[in-house]
Amino acid sequence: MEVLAAIGLAGNIIQFVDFGGKLISKTAEIQKSSTGALAENINIETATDDLALLSTKLHDSANSAGDTALQELCQSCNAVATELLTVLDSIKVHGGQNKWKSFRKALRSVWSKEDIALLEKQLARFRDELNLRVAVDLRSVAEVAVTGSADNVSNRERVIQVNKEQSSRLNNLDLNTKNLVDAIIRQKDVFDKAHTILQRQCLEKLAVAAAAPFNSYDRRNDFDCIQNTRVGLLQDIREWADGNNKRPIFWLRGLAGTGKSTIARTIAHYYHDRRRLAASFFFSRDIGGDVRDARKFFTTIAAQLARASDPLGNYICDAINQKSDVVNQAPREQWRQLILEPLLKLQCSALRLSLVLVVDALDECGNEDDIRTILDLLSEVRLLRAVRLRILITSRPEIPVRQSFSEIPDTEHHDFVLHDISRSIVDCDIRVFIKYHFEAIREKCMFDLEWPGEETIEALVEHASGLFIWAATACRFIKDGRRFTERRLSAILGDDTSTTAPEKGLDTIYLKVLQSSIHVDFNEHETNEHCSILREALGAIVTLFASLSIDSLARLVNITTKDIDESLGDLHAILDIRKDRRLPIRLHHPSFRDFLLNRTRCDDPRFWVDESIAHELIANSCIDLLSTELRRDICDLHQPGPIAGDISDQKIEKSLSTALQYACQYWVQHLKRSDAQLEDNSKTYNFLRQHLLHWFEALSLLGKISEAVLAIQVLEDMIDAKKSPNLHAFVYDSKRFILYNRSIIEEAPLQTYCSALVFAPRGSLVHKQFKKEILSWIKRSPQRVEEWSALVQTLEGHTRDVNTVVFSPDGKLVASASNDETVQVWDAATGAAVQTLKGHIHWVKTVVFSPDGKLIASASYDRTVRIWDAVIGTAVQTLKGHTNKVNTVVFSPDGKLVASASDDKTIQVWDATTGAAAQTLKGHTDRVKTVVFSPDGKLIASVSNDRTVRVWDATTGAAVQTLKGHTQDVNTVVFSPDGKLIASASNDETVRVWDATAGTAVQTLEGHTDWVKTVVFSPDGKLIASASNDETVRVWDTATGAAVQTLKGHTDRVKTVVFSPDGKLIASVSNDRTVRVWDATTGAAVQTLKGHTQDVNTVVFSPDGKLIASASYDRTVRVWDATAGAAAQTLKGHTHDVNTVVFSPDGKLIASASNDETVRVWDTATGAAVQTLKGHTDWVKTVVFSPDGKLVVSASNDKTVRVWDAMTGAAAQTLKGHTGWVKTVVFSPDGKLIASASKDRTVRVWDAVTGATIQTLKGHTDWVNTVVFSPDGELIASVSGDRTVRIWDAVTGAAMRMFEGHTYEVNTVVFSPDSKLVASASIEGTVRVWDAATGAAVRVFQDCSTSTLAFSKDSLYLCTDQGSHIIDSDLWATKQNHNSSLFIKDNWISFGNTKLLWLPSEYRPSCSAFQNNLVVLGLPSGIVKVIEFNIP
Repeated sequence: MEVLAAIGLAGNIIQFVDFGGKLISKTAEIQKSSTGALAENINIETATDDLALLSTKLHDSANSAGDTALQELCQSCNAVATELLTVLDSIKVHGGQNKWKSFRKALRSVWSKEDIALLEKQLARFRDELNLRVAVDLRSVAEVAVTGSADNVSNRERVIQVNKEQSSRLNNLDLNTKNLVDAIIRQKDVFDKAHTILQRQCLEKLAVAAAAPFNSYDRRNDFDCIQNTRVGLLQDIREWADGNNKRPIFWLRGLAGTGKSTIARTIAHYYHDRRRLAASFFFSRDIGGDVRDARKFFTTIAAQLARASDPLGNYICDAINQKSDVVNQAPREQWRQLILEPLLKLQCSALRLSLVLVVDALDECGNEDDIRTILDLLSEVRLLRAVRLRILITSRPEIPVRQSFSEIPDTEHHDFVLHDISRSIVDCDIRVFIKYHFEAIREKCMFDLEWPGEETIEALVEHASGLFIWAATACRFIKDGRRFTERRLSAILGDDTSTTAPEKGLDTIYLKVLQSSIHVDFNEHETNEHCSILREALGAIVTLFASLSIDSLARLVNITTKDIDESLGDLHAILDIRKDRRLPIRLHHPSFRDFLLNRTRCDDPRFWVDESIAHELIANSCIDLLSTELRRDICDLHQPGPIAGDISDQKIEKSLSTALQYACQYWVQHLKRSDAQLEDNSKTYNFLRQHLLHWFEALSLLGKISEAVLAIQVLEDMIDAKKSPNLHAFVYDSKRFILYNRSIIEEAPLQTYCSALVFAPRGSLVHKQFKKEILSWIKRSPQRVEEWSALVQTLEGHTRDVNTVVFSPDGKLVASASNDETVQVWDAATGAAVQTLKGHIHWVKTVVFSPDGKLIASASYDRTVRIWDAVIGTAVQTLKGHTNKVNTVVFSPDGKLVASASDDKTIQVWDATTGAAAQTLKGHTDRVKTVVFSPDGKLIASVSNDRTVRVWDATTGAAVQTLKGHTQDVNTVVFSPDGKLIASASNDETVRVWDATAGTAVQTLEGHTDWVKTVVFSPDGKLIASASNDETVRVWDTATGAAVQTLKGHTDRVKTVVFSPDGKLIASVSNDRTVRVWDATTGAAVQTLKGHTQDVNTVVFSPDGKLIASASYDRTVRVWDATAGAAAQTLKGHTHDVNTVVFSPDGKLIASASNDETVRVWDTATGAAVQTLKGHTDWVKTVVFSPDGKLVVSASNDKTVRVWDAMTGAAAQTLKGHTGWVKTVVFSPDGKLIASASKDRTVRVWDAVTGATIQTLKGHTDWVNTVVFSPDGELIASVSGDRTVRIWDAVTGAAMRMFEGHTYEVNTVVFSPDSKLVASASIEGTVRVWDAATGAAVRVFQDCSTSTLAFSKDSLYLCTDQGSHIIDSDLWATKQNHNSSLFIKDNWISFGNTKLLWLPSEYRPSCSAFQNNLVVLGLPSGIVKVIEFNIP
């Protein structure tokens, strides 16, 4: 190709690359933004036109190019241009012009961030290739020019001319295109700000402690160090923070009152002003709430860090977006994901940061474990290299803080003891401090310039004894004296402190302040009254678990606000009392609390507060307030199902005052810290009997229901069962009640009075006490068990089978492994979910805690073992080496080793710390299911499908014993706690106990009726528990082998069982997807209503609605009284599963079809068998009565339809012709015809009298599941596995219409009463309603898995076994007398849009039926429950 032509061609490419690059980069910003407005001159039409023109030029250039490389480059550019045109066209169509929100939305819908990044890379490549190609060509031109030939001049001139043309071309883009790009550029600042807003919205997910930062509103009256005080110390801290000191933590410790917080505030302020403050968190017991503990510590730090640095903020936002639940996870997870990892990412960039984090008063964090965790995690800043993060921590030298710092190497922290500073230096600073404040007092009181004099200042310094808090309190006290200022100064100076300790001086001034509140004109009675009110108010202030305002305090302790105002009015020197009465009262310094509660220090009995009495007074005040203000439906929701998270904070705050919220949360804590004796007929007992459920409701609204669980457990521990049997019994019952119902009360507060009460045992004391509180929506509750079973909690959260459950060593956590590929960690006390451990890519079969509880190991079918941090849930190690599924994992007793058993026939032993493989134990000849260490860690035992138990030396890996005796696969093996016994569980339905040393069999435990999956010893070795496929857990006596308990309740195979560390609880997991916790002491068998013993597969109402019939896999039909819910008859006789049950039209007979190849006809009233209809040679799937009740027709897998005389049982006809199973049979409305549907893909129509075949309806391409006549008898509808609904002429058999829309097999079809509509249900979970005449789709109901369909009489709604669904909501709304529409969805019984009743796991049906206001639940347990609602 000619050089100049190449350069000319390049102009088109450059123009496109330039335009495309600007458009892409700027629209990328638009895509990220969330607010703003496009300039009016931005027009997508003109941008499209310009781009189309460029595309045309590129296309033409590519066709004319002789140079292959440039031709390919043009083609590539044109392809990108075409893509850009497609994007702009989509935006044009969907977004409209000049509309910011729609433009952004459309852009996002057609162009992802990844798309933009790819296009940007393509453009960059085009530019690089073009530059390289043109540079080569220009070099060729230059080489030709050097030869001096005649053409050279011409060539040089042409090159110059082309360059000028190209420059002009690049600077003369189409005006509209330039307008577009220029307008976008002008909006850059707006876009940047909008992007930041959008990016930072995720920070709103972080739960922050508003009062934690040094400059928070709650701390607005706190001050920095006065100028020229603490000069040396402040300089030392700054040099540490700014210099090269390698120790990242500075611990400033000192006694109370030495000025730690003021120094911390000063440092925070200093680095804040220099934009180098990473964050600050000032703990405070006085402010209380979120700054009293560490629940929001790391999220608060993360939120401040995100605002301190934009790049850092982006990484933090990314962490939140990637794992949104991190904001609710453990501190370790929050620290690493929200703080440490973003800092580590930041240090990989070119940016270098030097930041300071200030943590004040760490000793005031209320939980010692939290203190240790905070220091342990903060010490990890040593991992940072490029980013400098310095952490200043202040605290008193309390034991938890000292111990935690002792575990951090000295090379990683710098200690400074504040009270060890030279007294002369401290006195100098206090002197400056006092002079500063006295200058303000002098000006305010207009004293002489010499006041108060150097001698007085020195005396005050001497009295301070090195305590800044003394100086600050004295200054406030004197300042508040107004006209008594000098008298107060004299009073302070009147005490001789020359020989007293600093603390004594502080006590003296506190006492002076208190005594000054007693006015000189008070008489004795008034003084006593004043001191009494003051003592009670101050006692409350210093013992509250969260600070309250004056108004809230008055409401809580039942003292008038006027009395509190007047009593505290002269105490501003020690109390921070705000003008805004909504703000809490705070202590100026926590040392006042220590003083007031110490009888020795506060030696004036008029002011000393007995802490236990103060707590008792507050507890009683809380109970009084709760008794007065709590009530059912306190937020006036008026419906039983509102979700707590959907109720606005404003509504909750309006309904529950701050004082009431405090009382709800803390009354039990106050009671615990008092010396109160809880007795029958006490205030506590009476409160619980009247307001227990109201209290639960309130805590649910506050999101604190787990605290109710803990509070009830605290109460139970406080009660002497012998002295107060009634109270103890009620509290115990309350514990069972809240544990069983915690999850639903937490989710929907008013279900406290619905589901929780409705399903409580009849003998429950809570149910008996509060049954009148059941909401009026519930007219009749189902029959229930008499007493609480051994089942304590059901933990729900897994979405597939749960395989294993285990307690942590301290019993506080429960971990479960599931086929949903996750491990769930739960709080054992409350049942709340703590962590979800994700990472495995196949079923997780086993989970176990390390002996110290810090690690969790899980074994999966993905061939790996994963080690997790138990606190934060992060993966620590992934152990790879097995070549097949891993079945079990276990830690050695010292936690140093991990052993795993696999289908690859080996046991792998790993180093738990490094993850390195230590041993591979070979010898089994089939898959290894379980492995376990002996208690001393010296032996390993394993079991296999080779029917043996093998014992190995843990150190050498040598085989020690091979235990033989089981006759089928061995599933589990375990050592006794003393290591002397081994127990194994097998598919031979036995548990065997072996002597671990000799290898001989000691016991064979028999009783299970199916495979035994797991066996475990109790902690004391006296009991053995086993789990079996027979759905039970059995408990055995180790010594005798006798069966002690049989725990029933699971509805599927029980896979694992385990004792709690104290042996009081047993936890089991099952294929019914639940974890169940049992009381190991009582082990009482679950009490149930007599009913079916296997799944209920069908329930139907009798024609008059008075009876219910149910069919079950237990081979029986049961008839129930619909009014009482009790079993009226049990119809026994079938010898195999019962598939269908149906009433005759007059309700006097029942017909049932069974896999025993018979149909049985029963007398409804007596339950007697009337007829046994034999003749079928295979399973009978369906049976139906004729409209007049004289005939019975049955359909069978033997490919026939049989017609029987209902009274005599004589076979009237055998209808043959189908070549496959007959699935459904039905009479026409007049009873003259019979239609049958078969797997042979046909529908056959028969003459009911003669049995002759009238029509064979062909057309379906897969088996036909159901057939039905229209009510007028003119049409037949059939549905098939071919996903279609077909409509046929019942007389001629002609195919009339085919309805398509279902994506999977259609199993049910029904006509509306007027024959105008057809409804069909598919296994895909949808129900579709069609116009029978046109085939048009009328309505589609999603998430409706059903096999039962029926229209209401007025065709307004569709009835299913999951409830009713409105077809035409507009028409339905105009009807005044429409029927109710009850349905079941997501474990709720609902009516319309109203959730009525949540179903606990034991009451979730395998089938259901609805009639009027009745709901019938056929449960997997074999029980049928009837619930009646009161719906107008």
